[in-house]
Order: sequence, then structure tokens, then C-alpha cells
Amino acid sequence: MSFPVAPGLRRLRRPTSGSRSGEESGPSPHRSAFRPDIEGLRAVAVLSVLAFHAGIPGAAGGFVGVDVFFVISGYLITGLLLREAVTTGRIRLGDFFSRRARRLLPSAAVVLATVAVAGAWLTLPLRRADLEYDVVAAALSAANWRFVSQQTDYLAAGHDQSPLLHFWSLAVEEQFYLFWAPLLAVTVLCAARAARRGRAVRSTVALLTGLLVLASFALSLHWTDRSASLAYLGTPSRVWQFGVGALLALLPWHLMRGPRPLRLLCGWAGAAAIGWCVVSYDASTPYPGHAALVPTLGTAAVILAAIPGRGERDATGAHGVGRLLAGRAPRAVGRLSYNLYLWHWPVLVLAEARLGALGWPGKAALTLAAVLPALATMRWVEQPLRRSRTVSELPRRGLSVGVSAVVLPVVLALVVGSTTLHLLGPATPVELNGLPPGAVSGPSLLTRTPGARPDDGPVVPGPVQARKDFPPDGACEVAPAVTRSPECLFGAVDSPDRIVLLGDSHAGQWFSPMLALASQRGWALQELVKQGCPLPQLAVDSPQLGRAYRECDTWRADTLERLRQQPKPRLIVISSLNRYTGDTKLLEEAWEKTLTPLRALGAPIVYIEDTPVPGTDVPACVSGSPESPAACAFSRKDSRQPDPLARRIASGALPGVRSISVNPVLCPGDGPTCPAVIDRILLYRDDAHLTNVAAVVLTGRLERLLTESGALPVRPGADAAGAGSGPGADGWIRLLRDDFDGPAGSPPSAADWIHDVGTCYPGCPAPQWGTGEVETMTDSTDNVRLDGRGALEIVPTRKDGAWSSGRIETRRSDFAPPPGGILRIEASIALPDVTGAKAAGYWPAFWTLGASLRDGYTGWPGVGELDVMESVNGRDTVFGSLHCGVPEGGPCAEPVGLTSGPQPCADCRTGFHSYAVEIDLSPGAQEVRWYLDGRVYHRVSADRMDPGTWQRAVDHGLFLILDVAVGGKLPLADGASVGPATEPGHPMRVDHVTVSARKGGAPAR
Repeated sequence: MSFPVAPGLRRLRRPTSGSRSGEESGPSPHRSAFRPDIEGLRAVAVLSVLAFHAGIPGAAGGFVGVDVFFVISGYLITGLLLREAVTTGRIRLGDFFSRRARRLLPSAAVVLATVAVAGAWLTLPLRRADLEYDVVAAALSAANWRFVSQQTDYLAAGHDQSPLLHFWSLAVEEQFYLFWAPLLAVTVLCAARAARRGRAVRSTVALLTGLLVLASFALSLHWTDRSASLAYLGTPSRVWQFGVGALLALLPWHLMRGPRPLRLLCGWAGAAAIGWCVVSYDASTPYPGHAALVPTLGTAAVILAAIPGRGERDATGAHGVGRLLAGRAPRAVGRLSYNLYLWHWPVLVLAEARLGALGWPGKAALTLAAVLPALATMRWVEQPLRRSRTVSELPRRGLSVGVSAVVLPVVLALVVGSTTLHLLGPATPVELNGLPPGAVSGPSLLTRTPGARPDDGPVVPGPVQARKDFPPDGACEVAPAVTRSPECLFGAVDSPDRIVLLGDSHAGQWFSPMLALASQRGWALQELVKQGCPLPQLAVDSPQLGRAYRECDTWRADTLERLRQQPKPRLIVISSLNRYTGDTKLLEEAWEKTLTPLRALGAPIVYIEDTPVPGTDVPACVSGSPESPAACAFSRKDSRQPDPLARRIASGALPGVRSISVNPVLCPGDGPTCPAVIDRILLYRDDAHLTNVAAVVLTGRLERLLTESGALPVRPGADAAGAGSGPGADGWIRLLRDDFDGPAGSPPSAADWIHDVGTCYPGCPAPQWGTGEVETMTDSTDNVRLDGRGALEIVPTRKDGAWSSGRIETRRSDFAPPPGGILRIEASIALPDVTGAKAAGYWPAFWTLGASLRDGYTGWPGVGELDVMESVNGRDTVFGSLHCGVPEGGPCAEPVGLTSGPQPCADCRTGFHSYAVEIDLSPGAQEVRWYLDGRVYHRVSADRMDPGTWQRAVDHGLFLILDVAVGGKLPLADGASVGPATEPGHPMRVDHVTVSARKGGAPAR
């Protein structure tokens, strides 16, 4: 398990003059004798915990130390109270709580006060505010319930661990004392008149304890199955372990002799059980549950083995485990265990907050260093107060010490926390109506306004606001334990049309934009979202439940069945965290199982690619760098993983499913990092999810992407600024437009284009790009650059006899005609202005390939190739071609293809001309058309080949390519080849590239 554990109480001391240290730990209600083996047993427990926290190999189960301490505490406290009850006939609660207060609370107060002050220096402001709340909860002995609320809250995930997380077990013990001592006191009063008071008290309390043990253990099993954090941190599910210790003190073990070999076996078996748990358990062990029985009963066996029987004074024996535990070294560590535990965890966490994550040797060294403040606290705080006659003389004085030890850290935390919150700014929700408009396209998040500087002003939302900046969807993002989503209809709930938002919390972050898009069209939005539940049919574990996420499987099946029974939606938008598994094949199969019934619904499906996952508490980081949020940038490689589903959609393997992505604006460029803040918008509310503000700002961009994909109709009256390019008078919808605006010498937009580099695709399935070219393609701006006047230049260069050039492809590969519609691809191009011998080997081209080629880069020409424009050797001619079928011969007469042949264009080298191709799949057309300056000059119809070849060639996603090759088979076939006379440096210039689509047919131009 990942929850830190805390030790139980050290051996207890009576305030009576002349008593020996630890006399309260007597083995029976009749006899008080110090148990040095128990003091040594505490050493075993605390060292297990410390090794676990330090990450020492082989100690992954060291968290079982808490079970050891709970059993010890139950045994010692019950024995103490029972002896008092039998001896005096009553239990003095004032004395009991006074002793607990002066022994435990002052040391804890020193640690809490130190953490409250050190946190102000060592932690980030937002984390500091959280920490001060932790101090208050720990001082009030309620830390476990604070951490239960955080650990069970999926939406609170992603925050750093608290330096006071280990106080949960102290809170459990103190809550147990508050419950157990009064209960025993009442029981004693009821049994006080019995003739054999001791036997009556023991019998009654033993019966009561047995019932509590059974009830608490049953609850622990239930909670372990329902909520791991509640079972682990909750007091009711831990009472049974105190109860096991109590039964050791209550039952008449002291009347039994027992054969010595059996005692030896019992003690060593118990010790071995504890050791086995330390080395065998780990974070995957369902805990506490049944697994907690082993260390609990093992501890009981060690304690029981050394309880003296009838006529015995010492039961440890020369060879018993108790003899080993009673050694000087284990006892010394046991005496220090409480203070050592108090200090070691804050030292570890605060050091890592300052230094970054440490390996286990560093953690072990810090844990060892914690011995110094632990010794100091024991020497100058705990022991003086424990031995003070003035404090121990009257119970109220001990209680006063305890109250002071609670008040001091609380006041200190409130002062530091309130000051920090004041510095962090308002915690009120962001006023969404006042947000700046988001850009619908381009590399900027916000719309640029003349004279405005996007970096002016405070970050929005502020770090405190970001933590709570969730989608306003109420309870519709259902928690891990829930198996069915509510109806969750928003917007125009009576409309027959609706958008369905489906997935996990990474789908839920798009609630606000989807609601806006639905409402603008008079539609409803239905949200079907479950926290931490992958939409692909994967079997995963839930950190909140601490076991297999069965509720996810139930919810997913129920949701898909509900969609099948409901009226068909207008649009289904899906999204999911992209890192539930690293097994690409398994993930693809899991998506297929979910998408098959979804596609059967017949509604358009759009997959929003997963957004970057920072993996760090972004609001906390920004709170420490409000004026320089660039310091909170995170790794691009770690935050953006390959997306198999997006790749399959782009390849055309999933008809009816389109993908869109806002990642080019969330993580622009191709540098090593992604920003946490763009245009003063704080993007993330934790370590993985967008703020609602960021999602709202992205609404316009999402609308453009959805309308360009053909999945969402354009709003009546919407213009290009509000919804991307809407259909014109003839119904065309723009899917891509790049005017190549930008500074001179800069590369083309990384949001739209990727570079091919080298001499072949990855794996080199076809050397020299399969055509015998001699150049090496690069991503250098010497070869591919903007000219600063609205055009792209692709320039072949030569250095030391070696040719280099440029080749870029559209990042998108899902350009396809809508069902029964048309796809139009167009570019305005000026060919390289070179001719004659100087142009020998020049081969400028604008063309497309089928998307599936990117999955392994094999399958040409069957995947289809459309050459929109080609020209070779500086001729005053251009041509277009279709490649399909098989590499040799076939319906496309490969390798030549179905070509138009040279088309005259005398001024194509000196000016821009429009080159276009249309794939027309409308009924009655079924053809591809080539255009030069609006004039059709070539056609290829479906009847030129069989239906399967035609479909594989044109009816799927495409990506676009712009390049200038040097040499190769085609220039050679034209009668020229690159040579010494070939002159480098003449660019192909591209003014713009446009991709559009429309439904239905259109007349040929």
C-alpha cells in the first residue's frame, strides 16, 4: 500500500513515586512487570516502516508495522486500564487522558510547529496552504479523516504527498483511546458490585471486545473491497487490531503453563510472519482485508509467547524471540520509535520538495538524519514532561499541557495559512463571461487584438481557483463506486437532437464546450462519464477502490446498452486517458470492442485526442512562479504519448469515426517541453486535467475542428471567426487552410505540417524514397522556410557535391470525402524558376498518399496516390496522375499510373497557378478530376478498375505532401538527369494550401 504508517505508543509509565519505567505494561491484570521484548518489538515495527518509506529494496511491505503497533497499543492500554479497574474498582479517566496528553502531544506539537514554519520556506505557496490545513487536522487528531476524504476523492488526485500523512495512525490511536477508555469505565461501573469483581470485569470486557473485533474485521473486509483508503485509514476498520491486543490482556493466559517448545515455536512463528509480510507484501496487496490477519496475529503470537504462565516470572527463555527483542539495541530503537516516526516522514517529504525526487540511498540517508531531531525531542521535550512531578501531580496539569500542545500548532498553522491564502489571491470561481475570446485557428490560444500583449495581467484562473475549476456538471462525472450514470441531460433537454459526451474524466473536461455547442444549435447534451474508467474495454485497477475496477466494466456495458436503446444522437464525442496500458495491440483491441457497438448506432463519432498529461501539480508550481510560469513547463515526451486510436482513425480503418486534436495549440512547436500557461491562461487544474477555463477558451477551436470534420453542422449565421469556415454558397466546408504567414526564415506551422527527413521512411521500406532520388530531405530552414511575404519556399541545395531538399506532409491524414460527397485539394504554386541544363533533375511535386501508408509505410500503390501537380527538368509543362492497384501493370498501368501527360503552362515558373484535384464520390459521378487554374484537364472514373481497387485508392483518409526532389526515375525518363550543371537554390514557392469538402454532387468545373 502507499499509505505511510505510524507507530503505537511507547511503553507507558505510572506517575507513582518509585515505580519502574514501563510498569504499566504488565502481562495480566494481576501482575505488573516490564516487558523489554515489547519495547524491542516496537523497534522491529518502526524499522519496517522507515525502510518502506525510504524505498529500501525488499521492504515493500514495511507498512505492516502499523498493525504491529496497533496490537501492542491494544495490549498495553487494556492491561493498564484493567489492572486499575480490578485494583480500585474504577477507572480514573482524568488520570488516563492526562498521561496520554503529556506523553504524546508535546512531541507531536514540536513536529507540527516545525512543519508549519518549515513548510512556509520549503514548499510552494499553494502546497503550503494545503499543508497548514494538514497541521490543523493533525493537531486535532483528525488527520486520518482528512486524508480519507482526499484519497477517496478521484478529483483530488495529483497533489503531492503531505509531510503529515503519517499522522493518520496517531489519529486512529487517539480516537481509539477516546472511545475505549470511557467504554471500559462504564463497563467497570456496571460490574463493580459483582462478588468476584476481577473475573466479572474481565469476562464482560472480553465478551464486548470479541464482538467489536468481529464487527470491525467484517467492516474492514467490506471497506477493503469498496474503498481501499477508507479501509486503510478509517478508525472503525482498525479497531479489531487493537481488540486483538486487548484480548491478549483480557484472557487468562497467565494461568496456563504451556510446554516450552510450544512457546518458542509460537514466538518465532509470529516473528517470521511479520518478516514475511515485510518482504512479500507490496502496493498491489489488497489491504488491510484478509492480508492484515498475518501481521496482526503474528504480533499477537510474539507477545503471547513471552506472557509468564502459572508460577513463572520470565517466559522469554534463552532461545525465545523475546530474548532477541529484549537486547539493548532493539530496546534503544524502541524507546526512540515514537519520536523517530514523528520526524522521519516530514524530513523525507520536505527534502524532496526542495531537492526533487530522490533514490532510496538518499531517502535512507535522510531517514537516518531524522534520528537527530528525534533524540533531541525525546531528551528535551518528552522525558522532562513525563518525569515532571509538577505536571504529573494533578491530572488537570497534564491535560493543560495537552491542550497547549494542540492550540500552539493550530494557531501557528492558521496564521501561516491565512497569510499564504491572502498572497495567492481570490478563491472565488472565475467569471467565464469575462474571459478573452479564444482563437479558432492558428498557433495562438487567444484571439490577438491590436495593441494587446497576451502576457499582460494575472494568470487566469489563479492557482487557488484552478484547483476547484471543474466542469459544472454536478454529479454526472460519476465516482468509482457508482455503476450507472444518471440521465445527465443538459441544454435543450426536450430536443430530439443531442450530443453524447462519453468517456472518463478526460472526456468530462470537455463538458463546457460541448454544452455550448449543443445549446447554440438548440440541442441537448448528454454526459456519460465515469472517473478513472477507460472507455476502451480494458481491465484495470482502481486506486480509490484498491482492487480490480469491476464497477468500470459494469458502467461501460450499461452505458453502451443505454445508447443502443435510446434514439440515435446527432453526434457522439469520445475521449479517454491515453495511458491505461502501454500494450498498443491490447489497446487497439480494447478500442475495437467499444467502437463496434458505437459505430453500429449510425451516428457520427469524433474522438478528441488525449491532451498532454503534465504528471506534476501544475497549480502548485505556478503558485511559486506567478510572474514566470514558463518555469512550470513539463516534458513533451513524457506528457504526450503515441495515440494508436488516432493513428487508426487517420488510416481510414474506422469508417464513421473522425479524430480531432487541440494539442498543437496546447503544446505548440516541436521543442522538448509543453507549457503550463499560454497567453496567461492556466491550462491544468492538477497533474492531468484541463481547467474549465482552458476548455471554455478552446470552444471556438473545437467547433471549427468538428465542423471541418463534417461531424457537426455549422451554426446558421456563423462565420469563419466563430466556427471555422462555414459552407459557402455552393456548400463547401473548409478542412484546412494554410496561407504560410509568418516571419521570414521560420519553418511552416508544426500544428499543420511534419517534416520527412533522410532518404526514406522509417525502417527504409523503399530506399531513395522508392524513386531513385539523390537528395537527402532535411528539416532545416535552408531547405524549408517561410519567405515572410505569405509563401512557403522549398529549396534544393548542394554542399560538397551532396544534394539536400525539403519534403513536408500534413500532420492530419484524415482528409476524405464525406459519404456520397466530394473532397477538394488545392494549392497555389510557383514552380522553380530554372530551365535548361540548370534544371536537369529538378522534380517539384504536390501530391497525396493514403493514410494507411503511415502504419508501416508499405502498401503502395494499392493505398492510392494522387499527384495533383508534378513537373520535371524545368519544362514548361505540368501533369497529374492516379496510382493504384499493384506495383507492375494492373488497372493503373504501374509504375506510370493513369496520367494526364504533359500539360502546357508557359508561365508556371514565373507566377503562381492554381492546381487542384477533386475526389467525387457522389451518386452518378464516382471520379477524380484534375484542375489547372479552374479548368478540368484530366479525369479518372471508377469504371476504369474494379470496385475494390477504386475504394482502396480514393475512399479513405489522405495526407498531403509538398516536396522538391532531385534526380530519380521520372526526370531520367524525361531525358535528363542531375549533373554538374544542375543549379541549386531555386525554390518551389507555395502561396496557400486548401482542403475542402461538401456533401452531395457538384458540377464539373
